[in-house]
Amino acid sequence: MDLHQLYVFTKVVEHKSFSKAAEDIFLSQSTVSSHIQGLEKMLGIRLFDRVGRESILTPQGERLYQWALKLLLIKDQALLDLKQGMTELRGMVKIAASSVPGQFIIPEMVKQFRKDYPEVLFHINQSSSKIVAEKVLNGSVDIGILGEKYEDDKLRYIPLLKERLVLITSNRVELSGGTVNIQDIVEYPFIMRNSNSGTNAILERFLKKNNIAKDKLNIFAYIEDGQSLIQFVMQDVGISIISEIAARGYAAKDMLKMYDINGFHDERYFYLVYNINKTQSLLSKLFIDSTSEDLAEKG
Repeated sequence: MDLHQLYVFTKVVEHKSFSKAAEDIFLSQSTVSSHIQGLEKMLGIRLFDRVGRESILTPQGERLYQWALKLLLIKDQALLDLKQGMTELRGMVKIAASSVPGQFIIPEMVKQFRKDYPEVLFHINQSSSKIVAEKVLNGSVDIGILGEKYEDDKLRYIPLLKERLVLITSNRVELSGGTVNIQDIVEYPFIMRNSNSGTNAILERFLKKNNIAKDKLNIFAYIEDGQSLIQFVMQDVGISIISEIAARGYAAKDMLKMYDINGFHDERYFYLVYNINKTQSLLSKLFIDSTSEDLAEKG
């Protein structure tokens, strides 16, 4: 069984498309098709059913995919064992991240990892925390970094960093002191993160604990992108509650005001999450392990 054919096969599975797989691994579509046909002929089974524009795995294809991942991992481990320098490792690590980790946590993680493995290519997709968890579950990414736990037996979480939420306003808004009550802000135009974000989930729990219905807030916009939300606040369009990590730099440069909220002591973690049922590539496993080692050293 040709390992390169198996590698091509796994890419078609991941993309559910011969053309997208070809684009990903820099082969022509006809070459990808030839590899799959050769594999099917050698095994005497059909690996894919063509449904519309997607290529869907057959039951035999599902079983081969799991074996292919294991065989390719063993190949990588063998090459690593034979090589004198680990810096020669090449490949891609696919990460899905929610807004704050994508902007303020992952750049440092990637920087540290590339010191040891400079040939690694990262593909980083930014989504809401819920979508990140879904991507990890369906196997379309290797690793997720997010600010809210979504319980599932297949998911394993590694706490990365603890933080809290703060109120932000433009410099034109005058609130007394450095701390405000949640009741004091209900009349201000409020910008909310989208419903799938970790920030939204924490805020909703806090409102419920304080017997404040969400519709009591003067919400006029739901925004998916954290940077856009900050720009709205800076332009005095409304106020919002966001991650302290995201707000800190802007407040330090006097671009906006940052306030603590009385009684809002809920802290949250940002987590690295992975799917225990997905056979990780050697590189993604090294990334997970190096993250755990860094945390152990800091702890």
